[in-house]
Amino acid sequence: MGLAGVLHAGRVLAITEGRPAPPFSASLFDGSAFSLAAQRGKVVLLNFWATWCAPCRAEMPAIDAYYRQHRADGLVVVAVSMDRPSDEAKARTVMRDYAFGAAFAKDASFKDYGRVWRLPLTFVIDRDGVLRKDDWYEDPGITEAVLDRTLMPLLQRH
Repeated sequence: MGLAGVLHAGRVLAITEGRPAPPFSASLFDGSAFSLAAQRGKVVLLNFWATWCAPCRAEMPAIDAYYRQHRADGLVVVAVSMDRPSDEAKARTVMRDYAFGAAFAKDASFKDYGRVWRLPLTFVIDRDGVLRKDDWYEDPGITEAVLDRTLMPLLQRH
């Protein structure tokens, strides 16, 4: 459950479950532009990860399988690589196995999500742009059961 905000550098960030999600935009690996604001009407899963993070790599196949099964239902997934520039080639290689979009943190704007220091970290935004899952306060790990419980109710609302 989200708190009223996350204290970051002396200010409270606007990241609260049940309220509009903070802005997010990125240039994806394939060169296309992604903007959370342009995704209204879709359910968006933002996943922060890195190639060196074993739990991140462990949950990505479940995210990919769920995405492939539900993208026609309006699911959008973007993985944000927190890798160092020296590991960018490795991150691109990992992402070749997955159908969802990816971006490097350096090519993304997400300042109001707080300083990402714990990985993996996942946020879910509903069709109306409202933050529905804030992973800062809950760490169950992503499995098909967690995805079903979190995303299915949002995907079924058209």
